[in-house]
Amino acid sequence: MFTAAVITVSDKGSVGERIDTAGPLICEMLEKAGFQITHTSIIPDEREVIECELIKCTDELDIALVMTTGGTGFSPRDVTPEATIAVCDKLAPGIPEAMRLESLKITPRAALSRSQAGIRGKTLIVNLPGSPKAVRENLEAVLDSLEHGLEMLRGETEHPL
Repeated sequence: MFTAAVITVSDKGSVGERIDTAGPLICEMLEKAGFQITHTSIIPDEREVIECELIKCTDELDIALVMTTGGTGFSPRDVTPEATIAVCDKLAPGIPEAMRLESLKITPRAALSRSQAGIRGKTLIVNLPGSPKAVRENLEAVLDSLEHGLEMLRGETEHPL
């Protein structure tokens, strides 16, 4: 069983002006898939805050999978992808590509997603959109492959892709 963290990036959510529904949905889906949620947070759309939270989850808490929700669109305050790229050692472009591919089957607006995925140390970080509907669609597109990726990342298998 791998550990997971869910970080909701939302200015309004971080000050209690909006109820987070995407974060709890991610937790539910990950738990159903066998992950142990060990950390959750709601933080504002501030690049430095996002970077610090990602580093905390990877370097201090040694969490295997960190999922973010929110901050992946075109709004000037949407900086989650930039924060993710800044803290990662390597990118994992196939994950957001797969998410966008599946979402494009539902809406042409999926092409506007700026989600990223990458690796920091032995942690996989994946950005998801902010809406629960988009979270479900995107996470379902990659959830089955995440465990094998984490096994390789954490040195628990020597099987090739």
